[in-house]
Amino acid sequence: MELTTVWFALVAALFVGYFVLEGFDFGVGILLPVLGRDDKQRRVLINTIGPVWDGNEVWIITAGGAMFAAFPEWYATLFSGFYLPLLLILVALILRGVAFEYRGKRPDPRWKARWDTAIFFGSLTPAVLWGIAVANIARGVPLDADHEYTGGLLDLLHPYALLGGLTTLALFVTHGAVFLALKTTGDIRARANVIAGRLGIAAAGLTAAFLAWTAPAGLALLCALAAVAALVGALITNRRGREGWAFLGTATGIALAVATLFTGLYPDVLPSTVDPAHSLTVNNAAATPYTLRILSWVALFFAPLVLLYQSWTYWIFRRRIDISHIPD
Repeated sequence: MELTTVWFALVAALFVGYFVLEGFDFGVGILLPVLGRDDKQRRVLINTIGPVWDGNEVWIITAGGAMFAAFPEWYATLFSGFYLPLLLILVALILRGVAFEYRGKRPDPRWKARWDTAIFFGSLTPAVLWGIAVANIARGVPLDADHEYTGGLLDLLHPYALLGGLTTLALFVTHGAVFLALKTTGDIRARANVIAGRLGIAAAGLTAAFLAWTAPAGLALLCALAAVAALVGALITNRRGREGWAFLGTATGIALAVATLFTGLYPDVLPSTVDPAHSLTVNNAAATPYTLRILSWVALFFAPLVLLYQSWTYWIFRRRIDISHIPD
């Protein structure tokens, strides 16, 4: 297997990891004003992701770094053409991170309410915009012969991309609700189960519609069918109170949905809607073979360390949280 293919698969795997792990983060943030009926309940919700949310963001930082090093042409075209949406995502993530840190600095309810609002919008904005961005990568954008983006902001907001944004929003909120049901007890757990069951139907339907519109074939079609099946399985196990299996189902559904898009995209990395000859591929967007070899050795050494550390973190903070754990 060529190194260009290996690194395309690694970039896809990093996006899969990011959407699965940061997906429930975003879902918890969006559900904060819905499930958090008072300050203690909101603190419970925040504490479920407190030890892991910043570690989950490492996946997208690593994905961006991998794109920059392994596919510099892809990175340059993507980040220049998608500049405004990616800037909005960055601002939302910064605001969200600051809100987590500053919310508890003062006891004033209005102070906390303002930061809760920041957490909500800091989670909602990337949950929608990431779906729009990935949908545009899968569908393609107007590129000229120099592989430069020639469209505007409105060219990124077509119906397929907007459906992608709604799909990731529904998936992340459902994923977050299942995660909260897995990590909490009592009233919050019960209400999170109800939301997961109701919204999960919409998430499965939107995912099926979005992937059908993507028109996958071959391996991508198998991934798409498995993604929808995993989401349906998550709904069934959630209804039976098996939150662990439900979380595995939503995680698998998200992972397979992202895999569908990247599998159908290959060997392109950013198709051109103007002329297929202008498309960026794993070959014309890649770095030199020497660079890819060096990157491969670095990844071979550091990737297992990162995975072990994150696995250890999730294991240490695996227990459920309830209001009794929150001091007055």
